Amino acid sequence: MSLVARHLEAAGLPTVVIGSARDIVEQCAVPRFLFVDYPLGNPCGKPDDVENQRAIVGMGFDVLGRAFAPQTTVQAPFVWSEDNSWRDHYMAVDPGELDRLRAAGEARRHERAQNKIRFAAAD
Repeated sequence: MSLVARHLEAAGLPTVVIGSARDIVEQCAVPRFLFVDYPLGNPCGKPDDVENQRAIVGMGFDVLGRAFAPQTTVQAPFVWSEDNSWRDHYMAVDPGELDRLRAAGEARRHERAQNKIRFAAAD
């Protein structure tokens, strides 16, 4: 998304990226970034939390209208949970699932390799 924002900006379309991967987005040097310290994949909040989602999108529009310096980052004041315990469990892998996940990853890599071969043959 960060690279798309840079491309749109180069074409004259102002953008603001709303995201949770601060280090990655800032490394890509987007012009405007609203950092929301939520789990990856949830930058606009929890499902069905319309009030929080509207507040985040509203902040995004504020950043879009007010950020004049290059590579502006604004941090949203919201928290995912009061105790931040989600950080201890987010994307944690149950050790009992490791073999199944490894096999699924290997199957996916094999499928992608086969697709590359098929697409290369079609050219």
